[in-house]
Amino acid sequence: MERAQDNGAIGGWWRRVRGSRAALARRRRTRGASDGFTLIEIMVVVMIIGLIVGSVGFVAFNKFKKAQVKNAQAIVKTVEGAIEMYMMDHNGECPKDLSELRSQRILTKEPKDPWNEMIVFRCPGEKNSDGADVLSKGPDKKEGTEDDLKNWDE
Repeated sequence: MERAQDNGAIGGWWRRVRGSRAALARRRRTRGASDGFTLIEIMVVVMIIGLIVGSVGFVAFNKFKKAQVKNAQAIVKTVEGAIEMYMMDHNGECPKDLSELRSQRILTKEPKDPWNEMIVFRCPGEKNSDGADVLSKGPDKKEGTEDDLKNWDE
């Protein structure tokens, strides 16, 4: 009875709440099937997104592997050039190891390939008799396999 007499702000508020609750209940009863996504629709969208992400990842991984090979080829060429410079400065003598190239400041850092393996060199070379054989062991990290990157042609 107190509510019927109170025409102030609280009474108006109560009518609005009751009215909005009733409207919400009507909307729930009359809501059709097109108001939301079904589980199957969501699963299809997730599968499509997964396929797109997977294919992009596959392409990116292959590009990364090719970039590693090109980087290793550049490192082999750099080491070959450094050995040639050393030999010119030392009357054709070969360096004992790669640290000698660093101590002479021909190379600034330890030459490692993208797979974190040391560059291998033989001086005088077996394949390059007038220079040095320089190679990276490649992705499998084993010398003598077909993925080795070398400074000579076979």
